[in-house]
Amino acid sequence: MKKGFSIIEFLVVLGIILLLAVIILPNYRAGEKQFNLQRAAYKLAQDLRRAQEMAMAAKESQKFVPPGVPPGGYGINLVKNEEKYILYSDGDNEKYGGVGDKDEEIIELEKGVYIKDTIPSSSSFSINFKPPDPSIKIKDQAGVDKNNVTIILALKADPAKTKTITVNQAGLIEIE
Repeated sequence: MKKGFSIIEFLVVLGIILLLAVIILPNYRAGEKQFNLQRAAYKLAQDLRRAQEMAMAAKESQKFVPPGVPPGGYGINLVKNEEKYILYSDGDNEKYGGVGDKDEEIIELEKGVYIKDTIPSSSSFSINFKPPDPSIKIKDQAGVDKNNVTIILALKADPAKTKTITVNQAGLIEIE
């Protein structure tokens, strides 16, 4: 008596494997995009904390001539509908784009993730940490001080899927 698989048994097992692959693969891709969004939100929060720590530590910037502690501290500049943000050293105006500001690092968000909006709404925001405490200045595009800002990150493929990061003047950074 010979033992083995018949062609029918082999085709049934192959059909079951293919059916499972068709069901699982689309969900895997959606999960990967959602994970990119979550990772981008945590990375932005981490970079905000890093700018805060650099200001508290009075870290010297090599971008200034001569190198030294930036008088206005460090900050993050966010622009609506962009896939990146800028970590900058401040030349003392507490808003990105002023005299003496230097780009320390341009940070790309995860693939397929962008800055969808901010609350209150503005085309850009600067979140600045000035030593030694550090004092926190949140300024919109017009240079108006705000008490807090909520940054909304979204997936390009599905803008309804979002993550929010809230920063207030006390320096609390929250992710939802």
